Amino acid sequence: MHPQALLWRALSAGLLAATSLASLAQAQTPAQAPADPPPAEAVGYVKTVAGEAWVTTAGQRVQAAPGTAVLLGSQLKTAAQASLGVTFKDNTVMSFGPDTELTVDEYLYAPAQGQLRLGTRLAKGSLNYVSGVIAKLKPEAVTVKTPTGIIGVRGTQFVAKVEDAQ
Repeated sequence: MHPQALLWRALSAGLLAATSLASLAQAQTPAQAPADPPPAEAVGYVKTVAGEAWVTTAGQRVQAAPGTAVLLGSQLKTAAQASLGVTFKDNTVMSFGPDTELTVDEYLYAPAQGQLRLGTRLAKGSLNYVSGVIAKLKPEAVTVKTPTGIIGVRGTQFVAKVEDAQ
């Protein structure tokens, strides 16, 4: 056989083998699953913890520690003799005393678009609230619901205590 024919045959066989391998690899690649939604963005972070405290988000309960993310919908809970401090993205600071339970129901911080909202629910315990940017720019956008009423923020700091009904 002519040397050029041999070279052509070898190149053709190599190209065919490479094409076959690529086809086989594609056939064995699982179908692309729909992309997972992006992880939820933290609205705040635990800054201080004394005793036992937890952050529960979407059914996942984690021991609170400095740096633990607080997300929209997170429930913050302290045990007896415990305290917890959280700082939100707008520099709102919330400190919780013993046996406290608070849920972050709403949080929207986009000041350039004028979108500001902080809504929480204090089920029990004590809360020391120090306002951040949201309350300074739009005080009516901050609420703390309690079992007996709603606190509307009109100042820069307040303390609330919800006791168990007996």
